[in-house]
Amino acid sequence: MTEPRFDTVSFLTDYGTSDEFVGVVKSVIRDLAPHVWVIDLTHEIVPFDIRAGSLALARCIGYVPSGVVLAVVDPGVATNRRAVAIEVAGGAGVVIGPDNGLLAPAVAMAGGAERAFELTNPEYQIEAAGATFAGRDIFAPAAAHVCNGVDLSELGPEVDPVLLLPGTVPLPREDGDALVTEVLWVDRFGNAQLNVGPDDLPVAWGSHLQVQVGAPTDPSGVTVRRAVRATSFAELSGGAVGLVLDSYGMLAVAMDQRSAAEELGLAAGDQVTIVSLDDPPAVATQVVLGRR
Repeated sequence: MTEPRFDTVSFLTDYGTSDEFVGVVKSVIRDLAPHVWVIDLTHEIVPFDIRAGSLALARCIGYVPSGVVLAVVDPGVATNRRAVAIEVAGGAGVVIGPDNGLLAPAVAMAGGAERAFELTNPEYQIEAAGATFAGRDIFAPAAAHVCNGVDLSELGPEVDPVLLLPGTVPLPREDGDALVTEVLWVDRFGNAQLNVGPDDLPVAWGSHLQVQVGAPTDPSGVTVRRAVRATSFAELSGGAVGLVLDSYGMLAVAMDQRSAAEELGLAAGDQVTIVSLDDPPAVATQVVLGRR
């Protein structure tokens, strides 16, 4: 009998909680691996939104305990997309889910895939009448058996990590004197996280900025607001819009105790163009008196 390897499964899906899906998956894990605790990261990913799921998983991965990370946002369930288990962090973690780009950003943040295996062995799956609940029938049993000490190689054939489907995280781009960005995520407080780190916004731009929401090709749908760089929400008094460095190290369009997303009509995937309103520093010329 194998020795237990992990005692924690960190669980993320788009299942929601109004149906029994989450409870059934957790029940399968508990039945097969009674020693395991399941941590619910979130089950409120927008249905079928692989990118939103991948970004949420990437935000979480640095904080989950050693163990299995089980993620399911799977619009391709019951198709020929692969179900995989990916070993990361020198064996300290195993990421399990569909190979559709959902897992890739988190795996990269965990140091990259070290071993990967396709989940095809029926001995470690639940037989079912239909194939549309892989979370229950394939992913949950795999997670439980890995926690019990089953080696990944028992779950199915090895996959070259290079062949795993990459994620799609957009990068900001310069457009003349402007920086064109994209909203990655809007949290429940209405803060709109951009795909911009602090080093992407030039220090020389100063503190006074302009944010333009919407594409210039559709002027009727463009919203333009002044914004300031701030280190806290409280600095944004009187309805001011700001760019605040959030807890994940990304810049977010924010307001103090108000929803910036609602105020500016922002949603994930929207374009936000940032322009500096500060005058560039004057060029100093050294003058020596008396020299002809």
